[in-house]
Amino acid sequence: MNIRLYVLQRATAAIMAPLVLAHIVIIFYATSRGLSAAEILGRTKGSIGWGLFYGLFVLAAATHGAIGLRAIASEWTPLRGHALDALMWGFGVALAALGLRAVSAVVL
Repeated sequence: MNIRLYVLQRATAAIMAPLVLAHIVIIFYATSRGLSAAEILGRTKGSIGWGLFYGLFVLAAATHGAIGLRAIASEWTPLRGHALDALMWGFGVALAALGLRAVSAVVL
């Protein structure tokens, strides 16, 4: 694997680790308080902080996942070069677009 992709995947993992832990803590907090989905959405609407938190989470996860898919596809398929890169970019952009759409639905 390209060294830049290797480093980028490790960097996105380092970014996601605390975000995942924070997300789990938030889930436990919300469920322990008995908050409904409507109450949670009421708290997240219009919040720049939640938008930035989950936006960063989505971008890191999309990047991390796309690089991982590229590594798997290079081992399991005959794809190489530009075809492999196109698969990675397409998957990453699709994940990012879907994730950011979900974030905007929760925050905006």
